[in-house]
Amino acid sequence: MAIEGWARGLADRVQSWDLLYRYYERRLLVNLDPSALPRHVAVLADGNRRWARTNAPGRPLVVGYQAGADKLMEFVGWCAQLGIPLVTLWVLSTDNLRRAEEAEIAPLLEVIRGLVTDLTVADNYRVQVVGDLNLLPANLTASLREAEQATAANTGCHVNVAIAYGGRHELRDAVRSLLASEASKGTNLAELADSLEIDDISEHLYTAGQPDPDLIIRTSGEQRLSGFLIWQSAHSEFYFCEALWPDFRKIDFVRALRSYAQRERRFGR
Repeated sequence: MAIEGWARGLADRVQSWDLLYRYYERRLLVNLDPSALPRHVAVLADGNRRWARTNAPGRPLVVGYQAGADKLMEFVGWCAQLGIPLVTLWVLSTDNLRRAEEAEIAPLLEVIRGLVTDLTVADNYRVQVVGDLNLLPANLTASLREAEQATAANTGCHVNVAIAYGGRHELRDAVRSLLASEASKGTNLAELADSLEIDDISEHLYTAGQPDPDLIIRTSGEQRLSGFLIWQSAHSEFYFCEALWPDFRKIDFVRALRSYAQRERRFGR
């Protein structure tokens, strides 16, 4: 009986905390000025492996990857609800792809495939894959391209899924693309060097034609970009959160938005 009473008391306390958080979340949302919200939010969803080791000890790390993917779906839903039109999710870096063991990377790639499939069928999202797909298995690349084609006409939240992505890798590919484009026009290197402008490089990034991220969020307490959107983040605002990604709550996101709205953006000035 004592244990049952303790359990009921714990459940009541958890429910009370949940109600309190929901009330606080609503208060924060009410006080957010829609015109002050970012138009492009990018997220480094960090901490999935640490979450798995803490919350599912002894189980495969894919448990954490799946929990992280589920949270990414929630996150995109929050952005869509708030009218944020563009979201970038970094799900796999070139560094991790190169360093990880096959036994770890194969389940992760399947989780990513499932995430992209879920995004494709959910809420009119437009899915765009950004990264070097040549580094991925051919069947996964085909699935990702199919998702892009299937959602190309969708008018809802535009979701960039950064897979096999690295900032330096992107800049290398942008320069290669620029050189190839100019060579096809007959431009020589001296002429290109003399005429090259910043926008010329921007037009060859994976995210060409998109606005740069206004707000970049990183979870798990790490306070660095690790090469994420090196070029595009020049004037971005950053928000670092201690929570591991699967534990990231809507209230944490709303706090990030509040922090962003309270800042005076200087754009390098």
